[in-house]
Amino acid sequence: MTELDLSALLESWRLHLRAERKSAETIKNYTTGVTQFLAYCQREDVPAVLDRPTVNAFVASVLDGGAEAATARARQLGVRRFSAWLAEEGEVPRDELLGLKPPKLDEKITERLSDAQCLALIKACKPLGKEDFRGYRDEALVRFMLECVVRAGEVISMETGTTNATAGVTRVFGKGRKWREVSFGPQTARALDRYLRMRKTHRLADTPALWLGDRGKGLGYYGLYSALDYRAQLAGIENFHPHLTRHTAAQRWLAAGGSEGGLMAVAGWTRRDMLDRYTKATASERAAAEARSLNLGDFS
Repeated sequence: MTELDLSALLESWRLHLRAERKSAETIKNYTTGVTQFLAYCQREDVPAVLDRPTVNAFVASVLDGGAEAATARARQLGVRRFSAWLAEEGEVPRDELLGLKPPKLDEKITERLSDAQCLALIKACKPLGKEDFRGYRDEALVRFMLECVVRAGEVISMETGTTNATAGVTRVFGKGRKWREVSFGPQTARALDRYLRMRKTHRLADTPALWLGDRGKGLGYYGLYSALDYRAQLAGIENFHPHLTRHTAAQRWLAAGGSEGGLMAVAGWTRRDMLDRYTKATASERAAAEARSLNLGDFS
């Protein structure tokens, strides 16, 4: 699609909406989706084009930022309506977002990746040789995100100076502008160490950002989304988005016998409802396992 100056066309769309006698609230809701999309593209340094990969990455970033599914749905709707108007006005040859499905409103109950899917995702990152920077980076990313109950935004902001692969510990900058310490095990540490050795050859090796792009650039949310989505496709995992790793890590923590208080601490949650939101999908599964271990039917 030919890249347009969407910012310049936004005011024309507002005029169109007013001419259709849309309410001020409707106009605000629609245009907020577009302005946030444009801000996302500028922040991630990606072309502001209304195609499915870019819009899907934008919606995923809205969800990862902690927004409700209904909010993400509203933002996507605004972008879709804008795209449809551009096609009607002949500004673009066709509406690339036609038929794009909105986020499900039951996003609060997100299924985790199965252990088999986790393993497939890790295997999909296997480096294809000693020079495969992406392979080493993506394996370290996937292992870290499947283990550490972190947000994608927290991963992107990680720095080399606060990450110690040998000690298996790092610090992430999360919501509320708060730092918290995150620990990880030997397998993740080994993958991270391999990536750090490969990272020394990168053009931006002297910069503080831990995660770097594979074309001599930094790694923003769009780059992270694209990298993980590519690996998920190789692994045969459908409907993948980065935040799914956080749900998976949280549910694996409890399934392995980790405490709820410990999970809240490592995830950076201060409210009990966040714990329930992330772990509701497997609550009955964990309860069944606990019942078997208690063996309350043994009266002998």
